[in-house]
Amino acid sequence: MLIFDFSDFPILETNRLLLRQIVKEDASEMFALRSNPEIMRYIPREMPKNIDDAINHIEYMQGLLDNNECINWAICLKENPKLIGNIGYFRMQPENHRAEIGYMLATEFHGKGIMQEALTRIIEYGFQNMKLHSIEAVTDPENYPSWKLLEKNGFIREGHFKQDTYWQGVYLDSFVYSLLNPNEN
Repeated sequence: MLIFDFSDFPILETNRLLLRQIVKEDASEMFALRSNPEIMRYIPREMPKNIDDAINHIEYMQGLLDNNECINWAICLKENPKLIGNIGYFRMQPENHRAEIGYMLATEFHGKGIMQEALTRIIEYGFQNMKLHSIEAVTDPENYPSWKLLEKNGFIREGHFKQDTYWQGVYLDSFVYSLLNPNEN
């Protein structure tokens, strides 16, 4: 079984991006992300109603981080430390050497290769540093940009679950993807 230890939070970099810990000072940007109907369209989660809800979400995620149950990075441009998105691992299964990846990005940054850059670095971190055997991703079948990004990065669609999630009076389908650690094959 893997043992995760995020007590020394890993700050990661790419050519254009700084991936850093999300802090309470990011509350207004997190609120803007998670209260945007376009961004949340395919994410069956309650949208924050105010900054306090965003702070509570950040504190909740910090608690999971403190317990080594989740790790989530703020996506920032190197020239500006302002959060423009987030990416991370949650629903971690140390006994199976597996974790689920999730991400979101402010709409004004869509189509610029930013999520591709962040995803590449986080996948690398998951396999090399966390020693994951596999990474899972779950996305709405209608979220074409998300599942195309996953496929571009080698994820294989392992399933199409029909009406597996009940959200706001509607049953939703899910695509489930997986990526195996290429260094173990």
